[in-house]
Amino acid sequence: MPGDLPHPERSEIQLVDVLFALSDPERLAITRQLVDGPLDMAACHATDPNLPKSTKSHFMKVLREAGVIRNEPNGRRRILTLRREDLDARFPGLLDAVLTA
Repeated sequence: MPGDLPHPERSEIQLVDVLFALSDPERLAITRQLVDGPLDMAACHATDPNLPKSTKSHFMKVLREAGVIRNEPNGRRRILTLRREDLDARFPGLLDAVLTA
């Protein structure tokens, strides 16, 4: 389907990739915003309001490729979802430990 981006399967999610994705304070802030449920990509923001759009897009790509989030089309917009179920299945307790640290 046009607009679909590749996401790793649950079994392909690697701990080192998840830890790298969550090691950046801005990417971690974005992930924390998704804890309560999906968000429109436009509503999800980094803590630095002067962050270029290209940098925000790169943050989303790193999180998606690591298996931390899903980034799916919804009309002309994109919806971001935290892959909590997949992450909890692969690495029990990791997400909670990192997000509450």
